[in-house]
Amino acid sequence: MKWFLAAALLAAAGSAHAQTQPMPDMPGMDHSKMHHAAASAQPAAGDMAGMDMSKGMTGALGNYQMTREASGTSWQPDISEHAGLEVMRGPWMIMVHGLLNGVYDRQNGPRGDEKGFVSGMFMVMAQRPAGEAGTLQLRAMLSPEPLMGPRGYPLLLATGETADGRTPLVDRQHPHDLFMELSASYSRKLSLDDSAFVYAGLPGEPAFGPPAFMHRASVMDSPEAPISHHWLDSTHISFGVVTVGLVHDVWKIEASAYNGREPDQHRYNIETGALDSSAVRASWNPTANWSLQASWAEEKSPEQLDPGVNQRKVSASAIYTTPAGNLGWWSTTAAWGRRSSQGVDLDAWVLESALKTDANWTIFARAERVQNDELTTVAGHRGPVFAVGKISVGAIHDWALSPHVSFGLGGLYAVNFVPNALDAAYGNDPNGAMAFVRLKLH
Repeated sequence: MKWFLAAALLAAAGSAHAQTQPMPDMPGMDHSKMHHAAASAQPAAGDMAGMDMSKGMTGALGNYQMTREASGTSWQPDISEHAGLEVMRGPWMIMVHGLLNGVYDRQNGPRGDEKGFVSGMFMVMAQRPAGEAGTLQLRAMLSPEPLMGPRGYPLLLATGETADGRTPLVDRQHPHDLFMELSASYSRKLSLDDSAFVYAGLPGEPAFGPPAFMHRASVMDSPEAPISHHWLDSTHISFGVVTVGLVHDVWKIEASAYNGREPDQHRYNIETGALDSSAVRASWNPTANWSLQASWAEEKSPEQLDPGVNQRKVSASAIYTTPAGNLGWWSTTAAWGRRSSQGVDLDAWVLESALKTDANWTIFARAERVQNDELTTVAGHRGPVFAVGKISVGAIHDWALSPHVSFGLGGLYAVNFVPNALDAAYGNDPNGAMAFVRLKLH
């Protein structure tokens, strides 16, 4: 399919380059046993500000390397970079990470618009042992996106939750809430390879889909949200989540009860609601380079403007990450998601890839194909299903301001693909672009 061409080319180029590179700092290491090495590499107690301890710390949910953990309780490849300023304070390991994007967005065509806005996140995580076999983790993540206003920002072919509480959001991306995550988890080691855990958040992320897009290495440097967001990872802000799970070596099975309603138009508050929806996810990291998941969810009344309509979702994804270049990496995600409601099945396919060639340059691309019935309305109701697609390609260059702060300048260009029936509405295959500056704490 033509909209997968750009990401496939980037993936092929990154693979050819990365396969010639040795693993930095750990030559000859058997990465299939990395989690066992991590278990015996705990840092000594005391104050050790600024150390990169993620490669020596075990995860919050099991006896494996911390770098395996991504958003919520999701997994990524063990070899992934775990950015953040890390400090030891007695038994607590504290990690702080943040980025702030200033974006100018222009979407062309009859449905296009332009806007300047801010996006990003600020995260604080604190983790400590709890008894001889337990681990406690607390996590908070905040977003500046409510500052962009209730209409969000222009993004052709995007649909999702209402941003103003009155009208459906079409060709725009909603702002995320101020509180993206306020969560706690407790895990208990059952053996060298086995553990059980419980995770709770208000808000938090249930056990569905791959890591949220702003946490996936294959796309985290892009300020543009995927048009497949509401197929794969829109539940990453759910106001009320409880997840229980079991970990065995490179396997994880987990189940969530959560509030299935999308966040409302009030972006600064904490919402509450019944844990009326459920999700199940199985994850497998067969090697240090791979992370795979399959998940299922049943959501009660997810859309504020359609309170009586339930939804079933299924997803599967694979993430591959490997070192590349001088202190760089290459990461690719392939994912599929399906939303089913009132007898209609809608599929989304995503291929995204990013290549960090060195400490300064990152190139990224994403290709998507989505079946959507929210792009048009007929007599006030959702219109027919249209298959639409998008290719986005971009890059960012970072300059180090200090060992833990960098400034970046980047841009991206996107081409949208619509069927003939939508040519009049969109002006054939319209394009869009974003220019952005970034301040990153890492």
